Amino acid sequence: MGLFDKFGSKDENVKLSKQEAFAAISLVSVAADGVITEEEARGLFVQLYRMKMFSGYNDNQMSSMFNKLINIIKKKGMDALVAMAKESMPEDMKATAFAVATDLALADGEIADEEKNLLTKVQQSLGIPEDEAVKIIEVMLIKNKG
Repeated sequence: MGLFDKFGSKDENVKLSKQEAFAAISLVSVAADGVITEEEARGLFVQLYRMKMFSGYNDNQMSSMFNKLINIIKKKGMDALVAMAKESMPEDMKATAFAVATDLALADGEIADEEKNLLTKVQQSLGIPEDEAVKIIEVMLIKNKG
């Protein structure tokens, strides 16, 4: 432990808004393999822009939000971001967040082991019952088949 570790940092008490929490879950689903392709980023933005909770967001606000979330991933890791998102996520949005994350992860028609592991962590962290998660995954597999 370093001399200044006792004082903490301003990042330690960062709270996420409900929009940031929702976007965080979506972001980790496309970043699970450590790379966010242009196609994944575009899909992520399109998904979020279609939602009511992001209707007032412009490109600058969306970019600023993602920069904040990416900085949290860089400093604390994806698991920490998921935990922060869980704390700020309204209960009635948790299954929706999992569905969007699953949809984004399956957008390329396949799911890598990293994505499977991360979606399992998200499902468990958000407290989504396994039977509900399975239904969501089945629907998203059908949706992304073609």
